[in-house]
Amino acid sequence: MIQEKRISQVNRIFIYVLFAIISFFVLYPLVYVVSGAFSPGNSIASLNIVPFKDGFTLEHFVRLFTRTDYGRWFLNTLIISVETSLATVIIASLAAYVFSRFQFKFKKPFLMSLLILQIFPSFVGMIAIYVILLRVGGLDTLWGLVLVYTAGNIPYNAWLVKNYMDTVSKNLDEAARIDGAGHFRTFFQIIMPIARPIITFLGITSFTAPWMDFIFPKMVLRSVDKQTLALGLFSFVSDKKNEFTVFAAGALIVAIPFVIFFLFTQKTLVTSFGGAAVKE
Repeated sequence: MIQEKRISQVNRIFIYVLFAIISFFVLYPLVYVVSGAFSPGNSIASLNIVPFKDGFTLEHFVRLFTRTDYGRWFLNTLIISVETSLATVIIASLAAYVFSRFQFKFKKPFLMSLLILQIFPSFVGMIAIYVILLRVGGLDTLWGLVLVYTAGNIPYNAWLVKNYMDTVSKNLDEAARIDGAGHFRTFFQIIMPIARPIITFLGITSFTAPWMDFIFPKMVLRSVDKQTLALGLFSFVSDKKNEFTVFAAGALIVAIPFVIFFLFTQKTLVTSFGGAAVKE
């Protein structure tokens, strides 16, 4: 009995040590970036390996908003992310409702094509995307990026929301039609409230995807006043500059919308996706 207790204690100590090591490797880079945002100096080579040992200053945050276009970058990125999220939620949910509730010719091939489109990485079609945006006048515009992100979000997300809507009883649709409701009223007043968890998840994922994307803004945007956060922050750590502390300060501010968004939606996210639906 005593030997088993000692073995249990040794196992517990081993687990604690293992988790402590894992936590250190996960948290240290984050703490180091936070420390760099408030540390004097510019270069990463001048920073102490011990976080917050170099002192404390707010000059990097002041510089971001007084000597750079960080405010414009933030606003551009926020506009792109919000418009992408709204467009994705509306189009993907409507498409999901059509695939879930209606029977029509080539329905299965259409659904399979949505999955097949997700197999190919987005950069495979970058040349085609560039040519299309050039033809429609979408280069160097924010709406051009919104168009690219929304089109890329539709296939998989429509399939995802469709699978969720399949769990909602069709008796609710029939009851709504008996009461005189049309398809749009049924969709917005019956289906959407029940599908709120998956819609919230869709809104979050479609918002975060373009927030720090670098590849497509680099390809589409050319003007200085149209730059996004990813492009602007990258300019601080390019070959011509080595301003890691300013980069860290900007990266720290980037996390604020995610924290606020999570605080307002955590209750909905904790709700079980399947628990909110009425199953047949």
